[in-house]
Amino acid sequence: MKIIQRAMVARPTATRLFFRPQMSQIGRTTFRTYVQQYGPNTDPEPSNNLPGYDRDDDEPKKKPNSDPKRGSRFGATAYKAFESAFTTFASIAVLGLAGYSYHLYYKVLVLRKIEKAFAPGDPMLDLAAPPGPHVPPQDQSGDDDEQWVARPEQTKINAIIRGESKGRYYLLVGEKGTGKSSMILEAMKEHDGEGVSMFEAHADPEIFRIRLGRALNYEFHEDYIGSLFSIRGPRDTTALLDIERAFNKLEKIALNNRNRPSKTGRKGPLVLIVNCAHLIRDDEDGNDLIELMQQRAEQWAAANLITMIFNSDDYWVYERFKRYATRMEVIPVLDLPKSLAIPALERYRSKYFPFEQRNTEILKQVYDLVGGRMNFLSRVAKSSDMLKMCQQIKDTEKTWFLNKCGILGEEMDDDVMDQQKFASAAMVLARALVEKDKEMESNYDETQGHILPQIPLYIARQIMTRADFIQGYDHENIFTIDSSANVRADSVPMMNAFREICAEEGFNNYLEATLDRISAIESINRTKELTFKDLWIEQKGEQKGKYSFVTKDNRGRETGSIEMRVVPDNPPDADDG
Repeated sequence: MKIIQRAMVARPTATRLFFRPQMSQIGRTTFRTYVQQYGPNTDPEPSNNLPGYDRDDDEPKKKPNSDPKRGSRFGATAYKAFESAFTTFASIAVLGLAGYSYHLYYKVLVLRKIEKAFAPGDPMLDLAAPPGPHVPPQDQSGDDDEQWVARPEQTKINAIIRGESKGRYYLLVGEKGTGKSSMILEAMKEHDGEGVSMFEAHADPEIFRIRLGRALNYEFHEDYIGSLFSIRGPRDTTALLDIERAFNKLEKIALNNRNRPSKTGRKGPLVLIVNCAHLIRDDEDGNDLIELMQQRAEQWAAANLITMIFNSDDYWVYERFKRYATRMEVIPVLDLPKSLAIPALERYRSKYFPFEQRNTEILKQVYDLVGGRMNFLSRVAKSSDMLKMCQQIKDTEKTWFLNKCGILGEEMDDDVMDQQKFASAAMVLARALVEKDKEMESNYDETQGHILPQIPLYIARQIMTRADFIQGYDHENIFTIDSSANVRADSVPMMNAFREICAEEGFNNYLEATLDRISAIESINRTKELTFKDLWIEQKGEQKGKYSFVTKDNRGRETGSIEMRVVPDNPPDADDG
């Protein structure tokens, strides 16, 4: 028994000595199995959870200040932080580089597109061209030259479009239908619109901005996608500021183009044409727009960068430009003289009716009826009965004048007084022109043709007794004002209509009755009626019959008094009841 007890006491020690290397090997190979069996273990080294195994016996005690866990955790955290920071910095750098590269590319692209707008070919030429494939100017036949009328101003317009005339900007002024736009398009055809851009003006500044951008091939940053890279584009603002931005881009192109010869040999500044400038409203926004364009035109003309051409039917545009004009040159465009109008009509007629026998007398009668207006000559030449078409044109002008400026006579209502002021003033001016025509020694020349009566602008305003109506008449194409500030009928058919209206029986009496009615209504409106009631009263046995008014100055201080009363303070007679 004692031997057995000794063996049992010695068993743990012997077992520990015998199994120590084997248990260490088992712990290394089956570490995960023991962890799953006996629970999680955070020690990096494998552990033995066998009964009787004491870990403290085979591992030395560690010093409390030397903990490897703490150092390893700090290094891993620092590495992860550095990795995150580097990733963020790299992402921001790539995004910024991509955005900046796109921004530079977009600027170059904008300039390239604007430069392309002045390449050969122009949308206005495409619109004016007949249906069919585009034909370069050098391949065109001489038929167009045959049908086109060489006006005296055509040579000068050609020199401007070619870039030979420098240091100026130009204003074309003339009545509607005289051929201003046709001359410009004809000059553009010579070089297929190279170095020229043309667009139509509009009363709305926003539409004006869109048309300018279309002519310059400029999108006003509407196609800019810099917001994807957190790059803010130009701020949204008024149309006037967008137009200024477009002019800034155009100026850069002009600076690059000034010292660089073109491929086709064209020299000189670029040309920008604003057609129908009279459509701009004569208000604050319109005047600001005209002032902006004039400032640019003055600067570019002085630097020989860009030549601007403004085409207008109305005189008021010239008045606005005249205010600050230094380098502006006015080109008046009038009706064709008789020596050019009849050959032009003959060429037009031969084009549309090649087999018709020409009659010179009929052509002269046509000129006597419609004058040398290109628009009228074209309409007459296309008609089978030219004299009938001339009569229709005159009737149309007469109807237009009566619809806009017809008077109503003595029976008119006072609600239409403002419109009748406008109409009666036009009738008075028309009568003055007819009387001026009768006083002229001659109103017709065999070479020049019609000599329409004209009155200086300031005298016309005196005749109408109004200074503001004449601009409306010019805009309605009833009267016209030339660059020398002379007022006359808008056309020969309109002057013939004036003669017919003023020659009607009772016209003068009817006009005077209308003027008298307007004066009576104005007199009634200017008259103020003041009524005093109960001027004579009796109160507490005392008779009072007067009013007292106190007058004061602009500061409220009394300056005097006014007393109103009835005839002496005596009681009224009983018979006065």
